[in-house]
Amino acid sequence: MHEITDAVLDKYFEITFKALDKVKIVAPEYSHLRDIAEDFLKMASSYSEDAKYFRAKGDYVRALGAIYYAHAWLDTGARIGLFDVGGDHELFTLAH
Repeated sequence: MHEITDAVLDKYFEITFKALDKVKIVAPEYSHLRDIAEDFLKMASSYSEDAKYFRAKGDYVRALGAIYYAHAWLDTGARIGLFDVGGDHELFTLAH
C-alpha cells in the first residue's frame, strides 16, 4: 500500500475512539500517578482531535500519524497500569 485512504483512516479512527471510550483511570485520586494518568489521557485526546483536524484539511499523512500517537498514549497508560481497559487485548497492547 502506498497511499492513505479514507478506509485506512476510518479503521484507525474507529479503533482509537473505541479505546478512548473504554479507558478508565485507576490511579488513586490524590496521587502523583493520577496526574500522570490524566496527562496521558489528555495527550491521547489532544492527538485524536489533531487527527480529526488534519483529516478535515486533507492532510492524511499527519492525520494517520496523530491517530497513531493518540493510541500509543492509551496503550502505554494501559500497559503500565494507569488505565483499566477491562483486559482488552484487541484494542490495547497489554503485558502478559
